[in-house]
Amino acid sequence: MSHGDGDHERYAHYVQKDKIMASALDGTPVVALCGKVWVPGRDPKKYPVCPMCKEIYESMGAGGDKDKGGKDGKK
Repeated sequence: MSHGDGDHERYAHYVQKDKIMASALDGTPVVALCGKVWVPGRDPKKYPVCPMCKEIYESMGAGGDKDKGGKDGKK
């Protein structure tokens, strides 16, 4: 039986760290940047990163030093 998840099950997703910890403690579902909702229960290192989560994460300016300084990322 399909729930319409498609390729979402094939990827590791980006989720806030505190949400992951809460889910591990009490089993509450988490919401990935791409909108997928689930209760984590597998090793994300065994899967490629969700392209949609990665795109959203990168567009948020997350990435360390590259966002510091001028437009070209130089300090």
